[in-house]
Amino acid sequence: MDKKKDIIDELFDHLNGSFDYETPSEGHQQRFLDKLNGVKAIEPTIKKSNTYKYLAFAACFVMLLSLGYTYINTSTTIEQQVVEISPEISNTEFYFVNIIEQEVAKLKSENSPATKKIIADTMLQLKKLETNYKGLENDLINGGNSKLILSAMIINFQTRIDLLEDVLKQVEEIKNIDHENTII
Repeated sequence: MDKKKDIIDELFDHLNGSFDYETPSEGHQQRFLDKLNGVKAIEPTIKKSNTYKYLAFAACFVMLLSLGYTYINTSTTIEQQVVEISPEISNTEFYFVNIIEQEVAKLKSENSPATKKIIADTMLQLKKLETNYKGLENDLINGGNSKLILSAMIINFQTRIDLLEDVLKQVEEIKNIDHENTII
């Protein structure tokens, strides 16, 4: 530390007597500011073209699209959320959906002028039950009583199967009555 102080002292000793102690002439500050302003006026100004604005807008747009795409792809479907809550429901749902699809296929194959109305009504009831089932899925995801909701979901499937079986029996009876009427 002492050595640094000695170097600084030597420097000022060396410059001793060369300092300017005179006060500047009157108007010095104004002339200085005028020169400073003159230099600023001479500096070239860079004009931003509209191209930069369009590029910035396009970059923001691309960024928003990519964020939106990422958000959409990472969001899970209702079915995936239900499976996370209750993995068993996936197997149960698969089983019941297959039975329902088979019964619906049987019902549609029995479509005739005599059974058209009852089949249309059944399909409408099945859609209502499906909507009800989707509501139960939402309730399960939103933290409802999972045991009660899972039970209601299974009852919903069973109701659809029972409805289809009953209607198939009615369609069979209608076909038998039509068949008897055509024989007589």
